[in-house]
Amino acid sequence: MHRGRFSPAAAWNSKSMGEQEAAADKAEDDNREVEEAKEQMAELEEGDPPERLEDWPGGKAKYQTYGGADSESGYDDGATSKLGPSDVEYQPDGSVKVGGEEVDDPDEFKGEPIPGGPTDPDAPPDPGDDAQDG
Repeated sequence: MHRGRFSPAAAWNSKSMGEQEAAADKAEDDNREVEEAKEQMAELEEGDPPERLEDWPGGKAKYQTYGGADSESGYDDGATSKLGPSDVEYQPDGSVKVGGEEVDDPDEFKGEPIPGGPTDPDAPPDPGDDAQDG
């Protein structure tokens, strides 16, 4: 079988044995880091989820889905159930519904505003917001 000059096999074969070993070692290290990140998230899922963003893990664990991959279980099953109900609906008038029923204390379902975000009372006005032009 003839391999073209730019085929993936030709590119791999053009690397020296040392370069191939270095690439294989890097791939192995990356896989090990991902497995360690999954273990870190599994440990986090055993307890209560962190309250503050700063308390969530960094590094490769930051890119792992809390509660596992989406296809492993539903939101209301497993670790993600600790994050709160899945059927919370925020209404335009400020009220909140859970399971179609209005809750008595909507503030119970609202977190602190993200600094500089749209709900931060100290944030500067959004220059693209036409509602402020009136």
